[in-house]
Amino acid sequence: MTKTPVIAARDLSLTFETNDGPVHALKDVTLDIEEGEFVSFIGPSGCGKTTFLRVIADLEQPTGGTITVNGQTPRQARLARAYGYVFQAAGLLPWRTIGRNIALPLEIIGLSKEEQAEKVAQVLDLVDLSGFDKKYPWQLSGGMQQRASIARALAFDADILLMDEPFGALDEIVRDHLNEQLLALWARTGKTIGFVTHSIPEAVYLSTKIVVMSPRPGRVTDVIESSLPKERPLDIRETPEFLEIAHRVREGLRAGHSYD
Repeated sequence: MTKTPVIAARDLSLTFETNDGPVHALKDVTLDIEEGEFVSFIGPSGCGKTTFLRVIADLEQPTGGTITVNGQTPRQARLARAYGYVFQAAGLLPWRTIGRNIALPLEIIGLSKEEQAEKVAQVLDLVDLSGFDKKYPWQLSGGMQQRASIARALAFDADILLMDEPFGALDEIVRDHLNEQLLALWARTGKTIGFVTHSIPEAVYLSTKIVVMSPRPGRVTDVIESSLPKERPLDIRETPEFLEIAHRVREGLRAGHSYD
């Protein structure tokens, strides 16, 4: 019996109506994401990567085609708290401690103080921030703030984690470190991850599947299944296998411009 994909899009399109006329953000996107996959979306600015993630999260409504999340509509999946969402900026409230920032969505859904404390401790441990719960965001580095943001998204213990270019504003050394930590977290939790990035090395290093998108209107130009092992030290980026996949991503990005 064939398993239902965690996320299944069929001929998905989205057009925004603006004062300057329609903007075709996505066009005829068909894609399956299976349970436990780490899927990166890469393409030029404005190609619909973030829009597609927002459709999954029920933050945008498609104007054509269909999409299901855990076999449900995105709205049903959102109400069932099926996913956590990590934005480009950490978005931590400066007047709340790290622990209370992470607990905020748990407060909203009505968990007891004891349950909140237990969850906060668990997710801080997952992102290697144990002991920082009493600190304020301004007392943490940018990378640590982003890890706290990931912890907040993990607090629901949802099976899906959606990440919209979470490391884009960080320097390369910090980004490399967080890439390693994210892979370790994915290995420990087995979550299904959708990850938006502009970085070819980041997409290749992290992913089991790379979705290459064209300039607007966003189409899928290539879906690359990674042959790299699940255990990936940083120096795997210097291997012929890694460079071959990176080359195919570049070719897919170039091919996307032929749609213009």
